[in-house]
Amino acid sequence: MLIPDARFGALLADLCEEAADLVRPLWNSGLAVDRKSDDSPVTEADRRAETLILARLAVTAPGITVVSEEHASEFGTPGLIGSVFLLVDPVDGTKAFVRGDPNFTVNIALIVEGVPVAGAISAPATRETWFTAPGGAFKRIAGGPAASVGVRPWPTGGAVALISHTMKPEVLRTLTDRHGFDATESMDSSIKFCRIAEGAADIYPRLGPTMEWDIAAGHAILAAAGGRVETEAGQPFLYGKASEGFRNGPFVARGG
Repeated sequence: MLIPDARFGALLADLCEEAADLVRPLWNSGLAVDRKSDDSPVTEADRRAETLILARLAVTAPGITVVSEEHASEFGTPGLIGSVFLLVDPVDGTKAFVRGDPNFTVNIALIVEGVPVAGAISAPATRETWFTAPGGAFKRIAGGPAASVGVRPWPTGGAVALISHTMKPEVLRTLTDRHGFDATESMDSSIKFCRIAEGAADIYPRLGPTMEWDIAAGHAILAAAGGRVETEAGQPFLYGKASEGFRNGPFVARGG
């Protein structure tokens, strides 16, 4: 099997944008919302985007195992995984999608030996796409040229943390004391990684549960932009936790 390298991110960006074009007309269209076994929402947008992505990856990355959210929800996650695989979240931030919020994304990441080495994220509502490529992380607006992005130095006295809408006040106080940020902004989905990668925010601390496909593409982009994602103990954050159903523990995503 030929293992793709960092240039694979641009290919993933094209695929994310194709899926975003499919999802965009369904946003604010009154789609029915179903419930999965874990009570999380799923819509026809999730299903159609995943079908498209899996079909394209079968052609562009033959022989590489794909772990994708909706397939895993219906059929379960694989019990074993090789050292090279792809993680797909066809619509991350489905709750935002359902309520008409623009912060939902299409995500694909390539994992090699536990590390996200390439990734792409597209935001259908805003037509923004971020992706990895040789030389760093890049951003483009649909139809436009790509420009490199990078994290900003930690702005003492003005550091911004991106948090979930549902974070409890006591948890926020704990994280503020622990990480020393000065302001917060609430938003859904992996777009939080992208905002840090482009220097619009500084940190995303997460104690609540996530899945590997939720964050791997964002991790790849943030790392390429000069940031990092670590465990709460400051250790490398790795992927391929098949024995744990691809569930993540707490992590901290940081810029400069």
